[in-house]
Amino acid sequence: MRILLINPNTTPSVTDLVADHVRSVAGAGITLVPATGRFGARYIASRAAVAIAGHAALDALAEHVAGCDGVYLACFGDPGLAALREVSPVPVVGMADAACRAAASGGRHFAIVTGGALWEPMLTEFVAAIGLAERFAGVRAVAPTGGEIAADPDAALGLLAAACRACAEADGAEAVILGGAALAGLAARIQPAVPVPVLCSVEAGTRAVLAAAGGACPERGAPAVASTGLAPALARLLAET
Repeated sequence: MRILLINPNTTPSVTDLVADHVRSVAGAGITLVPATGRFGARYIASRAAVAIAGHAALDALAEHVAGCDGVYLACFGDPGLAALREVSPVPVVGMADAACRAAASGGRHFAIVTGGALWEPMLTEFVAAIGLAERFAGVRAVAPTGGEIAADPDAALGLLAAACRACAEADGAEAVILGGAALAGLAARIQPAVPVPVLCSVEAGTRAVLAAAGGACPERGAPAVASTGLAPALARLLAET
């Protein structure tokens, strides 16, 4: 099985971190094709960066999807997910979408803890858009951004654990998602300090893409589009849909 892993952040070290974690979860027999955003923010933490990242994700899909069985949009917040699904020849799984659905399984109320204050309203809107608002206990965002947490994860563990505990004890969450590509692997480290399950968003997305890859892909709904100024691979993909 061959999986295209798209990190629309433009920081290769985050791509490497996520790819290593995906490989540890997926095990043998999986070939990853990691792709870092060719342009955009070093780490996505604003609406403008999200908008640019959607284009970067489409650009990476067009360049690298040939020969793949599935696509993992490995960026919490899933920039461009609907557009990717519209044009991709293989199934596409978004990290945030997969993590939220896993957290809400069994009717649980869930919360999200992530880095970067601007993510709080964006993720609240995201959860509502995928139809899980009634199961959502809210977002708690710690001050360091995901990029800053990736640079020094040990320094953020206490903040993340405290936020996860508050989700359970004050907000009524029955599960908490630790959301963000740069937070890969940290859920297990803070779980002992949190009274409810803490889900790693990277792991949840990995399991979802492994289940989806190679399966039926919904019929693409985009008409052929003439374009100007796009990378050649993306212009061809849009012209062929």
